[in-house]
Amino acid sequence: MSEVLQRRRFTVDEYQRMGETGILADDERLELIAGHIVVREPIGARHAGTVDRLTRLWTSRLGERAIVRVQNPVRFPKEDSELQPDVMLLRPRDDFYTTSHPAAADVLLLIEVADTSVRLERRVRIPLYARAGVRETWMCDLVSQRLEVHREPAGRRYRAVRTLVRGEPLASLAFPDVMVGVDDLLG
Repeated sequence: MSEVLQRRRFTVDEYQRMGETGILADDERLELIAGHIVVREPIGARHAGTVDRLTRLWTSRLGERAIVRVQNPVRFPKEDSELQPDVMLLRPRDDFYTTSHPAAADVLLLIEVADTSVRLERRVRIPLYARAGVRETWMCDLVSQRLEVHREPAGRRYRAVRTLVRGEPLASLAFPDVMVGVDDLLG
């Protein structure tokens, strides 16, 4: 006997209301991806340490030029998604985004750190960031020890994709005067 399961997509507003009313537990690591509530993968020590390194690097180099947001929400309502990227550099705002979560237009650079989640990042999150219009996304691939730079969103992909290795320098589009090395990012 074959049964077809019906699925229901949730909007970002519905997802938020579920959290506010206690339907979703505060201590659960959840994301809304394309209308589906997804349990986040556990964070290992290498992943956590890399996020901490990136946080210190960007905070020290940019100062007041950007808000460095770590593993906190960004909303993409048109994509029925609210994700928690590892690190985002956001446009400065006086309220530090206390009145609303940032949206794609607020993101100057989005960085994902991937060890066990490389395939998920490439197949799900990065295409979603492109569809949402995030201008630039980097993925620190801890497995291959490479950095993927994704720029120029076009539909569900980025037109410009570069892979950099240790020893190579780069700068983000938002801060062309701030050079970093792949080694600075990967440790």
